[in-house]
Amino acid sequence: MILELADIRITPGQHAAFEEAIARGIQTVISRAKGFQGAKVNRGVENPDRFVLQIFWDTLEDHTVGFRESPSFAEWRAIVGPFFAAPPFVEHFELTYKS
Repeated sequence: MILELADIRITPGQHAAFEEAIARGIQTVISRAKGFQGAKVNRGVENPDRFVLQIFWDTLEDHTVGFRESPSFAEWRAIVGPFFAAPPFVEHFELTYKS
């Protein structure tokens, strides 16, 4: 399993609208993607304009090719992109330990 970790900064004062949009985008767009296993969204405590999105994929290619190169990616960005103060920083991780 691959963890996609996206560090997202949004425009101040848009928390409630962004939280609704990201939940809707995950439920209606990303959840349909091949290899999607689940997602979590966390809002910063010290910096409430910062969100961390975690998406779990079967393979790296399910995200980088199957989703990112599909029309669904544009649909996803149309939902959440208007809230971004800057482009998200995205990295991928492999699980090395779980308790």
